[in-house]
Amino acid sequence: MNDKPSQVSREQGLQWLLDMLRIRRMEEKCAELYGEEKIRGFLHLYIGEEAVAAGVIPELEAEDAVVATYREHGHALMRGISMNAILAEMYGKQEGCSGGRGGSMHLFDANTRFCGGNAIVSGGLPLAIGLALADKMQKQPRVTVCFFGEGAVAEGEFHESLNLAALWQLPVLFVCENNLYAMGTALARSESVTDIHRKAESYGIHSTAVDGMDVMSVNTAARLALKKIRTEQVPAFLEMRTYRFRAHSMFDPELYREKTEVEQWKQLCPITTLRARLKAQQVITDEDIAAIEQTAAAEIQAAVAFAEAGHWEPVEDLMKYVYTESENSVIPAQAGIQTPPP
Repeated sequence: MNDKPSQVSREQGLQWLLDMLRIRRMEEKCAELYGEEKIRGFLHLYIGEEAVAAGVIPELEAEDAVVATYREHGHALMRGISMNAILAEMYGKQEGCSGGRGGSMHLFDANTRFCGGNAIVSGGLPLAIGLALADKMQKQPRVTVCFFGEGAVAEGEFHESLNLAALWQLPVLFVCENNLYAMGTALARSESVTDIHRKAESYGIHSTAVDGMDVMSVNTAARLALKKIRTEQVPAFLEMRTYRFRAHSMFDPELYREKTEVEQWKQLCPITTLRARLKAQQVITDEDIAAIEQTAAAEIQAAVAFAEAGHWEPVEDLMKYVYTESENSVIPAQAGIQTPPP
């Protein structure tokens, strides 16, 4: 596991704190709104894991692609999707980044090359391979970053995707957010080899284990991995050892781990530990922290107001996007399917 950098600039420290606080406070608000039934369906919170998205995504170029899981709110926010568009999508409003049709698990934005929230466990891995292969064939100097949990390691797509990335030397950065419990099964009960990055090494992929609770370590590892990918045109793999403080989803009774364990991990909170380190180094003040909190609170308040004022999609559009809207399409008729009215 890589060593933690000892010093950070005031500017960078404040930015990391703001980034992680924006994610944390937004998700706390989402949990509150879920309780009020303003947000419906499934909701998977990223609370505790903020250092990974905050440390990796700012190092990407604008043309790089990001593929994430259904625990993707923080990734979407860090990639540049506005909190307004994210909250509106959570509400199911037309102003949402996916037009209100995806909800929490399916955030998407073509402008920032954020290629999903993907609801299928490990479903983003083959997608990342396809994006990277297309870039390589078109000689595009891009990187595709694929975030996934350690639960995906048990799926065949994981091994197939790593094999193809190594075989074809694709510019993919695999980021495994290892929070130890997948949906609700301890890692040691599902994997004979619990050092996830060793699995990537078996495919000949450069791999590193990282303290995923420390944004400085995450950022250092991400910069080094991305540099290797861009300069050598090879894939790389980072195992981020992190922990989710909340249950798997809002419906999870969380019977698979002890409350004392959760409290122990909370002592490693990425926000709290960075804040303490910066204060100890006299890089920031209490006034700086208060200002960051106010900035995040104002953004969340505005985003909720935006979502509340958004519009529901009319019932008349229920079948929209189900079939192609091209006038030249004859597939439904050929298949004996009646084309829905416009």
